[in-house]
Amino acid sequence: MLGLSNPELGVLMLALFIVFIMFGFPIAFTLMALGFFFGYIAMGDTVLQLVVQRAYSVMANDVLVSIPLFVFTGYIIERANILDRLFKSIQLAIGWMPGALAVATLATCAIFATATGIVGAVVTLMGLLAFPAMLRAGYDVKLSAGVVCAGGCLGILIPPSVMLILYGATAGVSVPKLYAGALFPGLLLAGLYMTYVVVRCMITPSLAPKLPPEERAKLGIDLGKDKLFVLGYIAIAVVAVPAVYYGVLALEGLINAIKTATAPAGARVRLVDYEVPPFVIQAVIAGGIAGLVALLVLGRMVFVALVSSFFPLTLLIMSVLGAIFFGIATPTEAAAVGSLGSLLLAAAYRSLSFDKVRESVYLTARTAAMVCWLFVGSFIFSSIFAYLGGHEPIKAFMNWMNPSPTMFLILTQIIIFVLGWPLEWTEIIVIFVPIFLPLLQQYGVDPLFFGILIALNIQTSFLSPPVAMAPFYLKGVAPPHVTINQIFSGVMPFLWLVLLAMVLVYVFPDIALWLPRYLYG
Repeated sequence: MLGLSNPELGVLMLALFIVFIMFGFPIAFTLMALGFFFGYIAMGDTVLQLVVQRAYSVMANDVLVSIPLFVFTGYIIERANILDRLFKSIQLAIGWMPGALAVATLATCAIFATATGIVGAVVTLMGLLAFPAMLRAGYDVKLSAGVVCAGGCLGILIPPSVMLILYGATAGVSVPKLYAGALFPGLLLAGLYMTYVVVRCMITPSLAPKLPPEERAKLGIDLGKDKLFVLGYIAIAVVAVPAVYYGVLALEGLINAIKTATAPAGARVRLVDYEVPPFVIQAVIAGGIAGLVALLVLGRMVFVALVSSFFPLTLLIMSVLGAIFFGIATPTEAAAVGSLGSLLLAAAYRSLSFDKVRESVYLTARTAAMVCWLFVGSFIFSSIFAYLGGHEPIKAFMNWMNPSPTMFLILTQIIIFVLGWPLEWTEIIVIFVPIFLPLLQQYGVDPLFFGILIALNIQTSFLSPPVAMAPFYLKGVAPPHVTINQIFSGVMPFLWLVLLAMVLVYVFPDIALWLPRYLYG
């Protein structure tokens, strides 16, 4: 065609994709159309078989089943008013701290990020819940907007991130390993955000006036009135160790029973045979001691508020992530348990209704359909791109540059950072990341480590203009006097903190690699 070789056709196909996306064409169908068109030119009618095979391989991918389950969990939790309770209880606990409302917003976002990977929902919800509260308290508009946008994007990094599932399916990397690798970088980034807010509010108190005394809770325990409550807590904490131990064994038995009952006749069932590691018991003991200290320091009222909002959600999150990390269940099985747990949690808070479940199912189906078609399109596009040899010009260019492994990593991250300005993370993951994957072995880069750096880097695609979906989500629910330029200005410091986190993870790779190595060898 036009006298172009196959590799040149591949590069042309990639260029046309970027052009069509700029014009606003649907991503998934643009990928399929370009793949089919160039595939027909290159291989004729054989492309029809390839399209069917690629579509079927996506439908048969067990890993992708976890996406709608995690998304459903997030939508149920969002509609159960659990975050409202959590935000208010954290606000009571840290009311004395500089920038207390901003820190409470970031903490709530980080906790919700570990329950679901939905970014738009978190930004919108915190824009309705926390953003007006900060403005009423006299907080700076830019700081408040930056906190909501940056905190709401943590879900793309902190497990169970939908983006990591897509990367794992694309790169052939274990999703549990990716989750383990992303946990500490996610907490590091959340910690950097909180540290920045506290330090900046200490330097410039006018940015975030302290809450008036009448809006703060009285801290400290009154042993005269609450002696029995303290003794009751100690008794519960003592019982918690055997409860966790036998609870894990009971969960193992339940999973094995379900697997046996649902397995086809004559099929070999992979049963779970799990031993509770000593550090789990040690963590439970440490948590019990920390809870006692919190009770004595915060007082009964604040402690009860935290326990009633923080503890059930945290227990659900730890159950889901723990089952994945320790090999008790696959991500899909753990996501199914999380979905059931979110329904039970919403019912316990008396926030479960048919309308809320129906809306959550609808939103989940819409998101799952988008991901499914996007993956079908990307598989077709990438298969044709590989058949045409589109990687060869890029590989030849890299060989001509002859960068060191360090320079290769820096160059790829700069490219992804720049792509984050006009493109969303989905296009980056399904189209451009596969271009770099064949080069990782050549430069000795661990695909797991590369994926964690990308997950950090893609935070910038939600925050950096002109696309910057998080600021636009917030603008949609913000008061009329808040301009999009103020929101963009507010997110810029957090953008620099993301880059700082990337540098720290690169300089100290064990931040990302220690936990996967410890858990999986």
